[in-house]
Amino acid sequence: MTRIFSGIKPTGHLTLGNYLGAMRRWATEDQYRADALFCVVDLHALTVDHDPARVRRLSRQAASLLLATGLDPDVCTVFVQSHVDEHARLSYVLECVATDGEMRRMIQYREKAARERERGGSVRLSLLTYPVLMAADILAYAADEVPVGDDQAQHVELTRDLAVRFNQRYGHTFTVPRATHPAVAARVRNLQDPASKMGKSDDVGPGVVYLLDEPDVVRRKVMRAVTDSGRDVVHDPQARPGPTNLLEILAACTGGDPVALGDAYTSYGALKKDTAEAVIEALRPVRERHRELCADPGRVDEVLRRGAERARAMARPTVDAAYRAIGLLPPLADDEGGDGGEARTVSGPAVVRAG
Repeated sequence: MTRIFSGIKPTGHLTLGNYLGAMRRWATEDQYRADALFCVVDLHALTVDHDPARVRRLSRQAASLLLATGLDPDVCTVFVQSHVDEHARLSYVLECVATDGEMRRMIQYREKAARERERGGSVRLSLLTYPVLMAADILAYAADEVPVGDDQAQHVELTRDLAVRFNQRYGHTFTVPRATHPAVAARVRNLQDPASKMGKSDDVGPGVVYLLDEPDVVRRKVMRAVTDSGRDVVHDPQARPGPTNLLEILAACTGGDPVALGDAYTSYGALKKDTAEAVIEALRPVRERHRELCADPGRVDEVLRRGAERARAMARPTVDAAYRAIGLLPPLADDEGGDGGEARTVSGPAVVRAG
């Protein structure tokens, strides 16, 4: 059975872009067609300046929203990255395969580092190396597919390169994954700046619709969305990014075709009104299920505990195999039943007890 892995980073409140670009498909399609793992990648949230309490709070909220969007823990595996030690174990091994040049060519690193330099600051080393941790997230589970947005495609390509390089140098160890993309709304744009994606960590203003926004808030944000000076409603990503963004959001919420929908509208006001109502209806069941989960926190705790156990059992054999392949000695254990507790080499896969 095909195995897929994807994660969500708790660096901000999850947005309509996260939902339409990834999370909805995870719930309606991916968890049923594959052996699927969905992870709150909290270690990635440490690559920038952060408030520890906020990271914990957002991590829990992200886990609850994954369940609220329809992920079924009896069908797929839902867990938190830092609860499974194999991610960090494999990341360092892959750093020993990656190159400095590869890391510095990553677009997100270059953009964020440039912004910090303009302010006279610098970025954390973990921001440079986190694509390797992302590769470890994927390769530890022998994932065949990685559902991602357009902005993460470069990181999946790096993952493929590292897997191939490791396999060639040290023997076949990793499955080489491929990125998959939804057909519509893979990258929902900011309502106030349609040249930028609707990011959860970069903007807290009116251009971002959050999954837990109240209906009146959603309506206000969509009705104030930037369009342009043209009068015709046209789907044209290059010349008309504002109307195009609204049409793609409406199409993603209703199952329509964005180009055909453009032909059905004669005014931006009507388009905005229908888009706002479609978004409100799409998010209504998510908000309702999230309220139910918040009222029963023990249920979320149990899902994450079981998910981490399952994920650990899947990842450990691959990570142990990578340690052996690259030349690391297996750990030593007491020789139970021996004559004085002499250490002996453990045969078979290395075992690291999770804390």
